[in-house]
Amino acid sequence: MTGARAAVDATPSVQAWHRASTPASTIGAWLPEGALGDSLAEGLAGVETALTASVDSPHPFVREAAGHLMAAGGKRFRPMLALLAAQLGDPAAPEVTASAVVCELTHLATLYHDDVMDEAPVRRGAPSANTRWTNSVAILTGDFLFARASDLLAGLGPEAVRVQARTFERLVTGQIRETVGPAPGDDPVDHYLEVLADKTGSLVATAARFGATFAGVDAALVEALTEFGEEVGVAFQISDDLLDIVSEAGTSGKSPGTDLREGIATLPVLFVLAGDDPAEARLRELVAAPVTDDAEHAEALGLLRSSASLERATAVLREYADRARERLAEVPPGDVREALSALCDYVVTRTS
Repeated sequence: MTGARAAVDATPSVQAWHRASTPASTIGAWLPEGALGDSLAEGLAGVETALTASVDSPHPFVREAAGHLMAAGGKRFRPMLALLAAQLGDPAAPEVTASAVVCELTHLATLYHDDVMDEAPVRRGAPSANTRWTNSVAILTGDFLFARASDLLAGLGPEAVRVQARTFERLVTGQIRETVGPAPGDDPVDHYLEVLADKTGSLVATAARFGATFAGVDAALVEALTEFGEEVGVAFQISDDLLDIVSEAGTSGKSPGTDLREGIATLPVLFVLAGDDPAEARLRELVAAPVTDDAEHAEALGLLRSSASLERATAVLREYADRARERLAEVPPGDVREALSALCDYVVTRTS
């Protein structure tokens, strides 16, 4: 954690932090230059400082484990959306930063648990906590971060606690449903999209809700931004799944086709398995089970990249991005609405 704290404390200016330290996948082309970009960069610097404090502990090993994933980087997508929603009210309200940190701590905690469940060796280009230490350490570290998030949340009032509790229920429900799989007779694609709404969309929606609420935004606009958050959150997760297929080695933080090797059926594979296109017969055969053989993995990845099923999955991604954009009708014209609309474009074009 010392390195992470030093990285924050050594920042020479907000502008330099904006350009050099913020993950490119978050700031990206969708965020405008000028006053809005500088305000968000300043807000993110505050979030980063608060995150560093939140993972601190008087016990060195706890501090190291809790800061492990935070120090590895990340998109800070949820805090960014909270801060952007807050721009429609009073972005300087202290509860805005606290609520953004709650969402990021919750997200980080779920990653520790996810890596145990998935037996993932790498997260964000670094050894996962369960690989570096043990499953028990990873699980307990996730619990530690949940506790820190709850402590911050208590200062935001009972309604915030209620919203977070319901969000957490959805996160867990989504994880359970993903683990168990679709019930007999359920459409696997519908099940997949519902899981994404619970596992990813719910917390992104809460980030937008918290940012707008604590900035004093009008209730109707808070609801529109919450709905936007859920739709764009699902779109972002679909695009992450597609990146696992279309990205070159190293550009997405993990080896291309990791989901194929692990037998995780994301949207393109679900379309392959549900279809009867003769052109995808060989691909169906390959992805019916985890593709662990190197030659078959390379073949499957190549076929999938040029498949009609990948095109169908990309069309679904666009549908979610368009639905998110439709929620912006309630947002007043200006830089914030333009940035949110550009985010809808970004989640699609990042897979191109």
